[in-house]
Amino acid sequence: LGAIAEVKRRSPSAGDLRPDAEPATLAHSFEEAGAAAVSILVDERFGGTWDDLRAARATTKLPLLAKGFFFDRAALFEARANGADAALLLLRELDDGTAADLRRAAEELGLEILVEAHDDDELRRAEALGAEVIGLNARNLATFEIDRRAQLDLVARAPRDRVIVAESGVQNRVHAAAAELAGADAALVGSALMRAPDPAA
Repeated sequence: LGAIAEVKRRSPSAGDLRPDAEPATLAHSFEEAGAAAVSILVDERFGGTWDDLRAARATTKLPLLAKGFFFDRAALFEARANGADAALLLLRELDDGTAADLRRAAEELGLEILVEAHDDDELRRAEALGAEVIGLNARNLATFEIDRRAQLDLVARAPRDRVIVAESGVQNRVHAAAAELAGADAALVGSALMRAPDPAA
């Protein structure tokens, strides 16, 4: 099971998590600790900026995922220009045509994409889009509620020829193990790491 370690200072649902987070230090320490990739929140609602992505890029060779709300090619270009290897596409915020356009734009820019789905319909849309990496989020972004059982059911139904990432609600080893047993290839962990006294540990 791969670990995508996330850097985020705050979240709309939980408030401040680690206001003084230093992406450069954290990204380096996550690499040393064995993370497969690092996710960097670049949206101001999460206390993030493009500067955070550049800072992380300077200290790690790991793949960097730019995590924000991307709606056009210009945003993907900015992600690439600031050091991202991949960008998040939220199907909840995109229609199929826009998602397909952004996928093509990402390919042209040399960016991988993590396509995030939350329910059966969005999982079906991610498959139809041809997404190679699909994130299945346990958090309902409308209500902020976590439903790990629904997430694990989605993971179990996801196609095995894609890379499946369990997102949100992974607070401990048991949660990660459950995601792996359901069929996840990786877990994206943010809040639990940001609240930890020693995130790398």
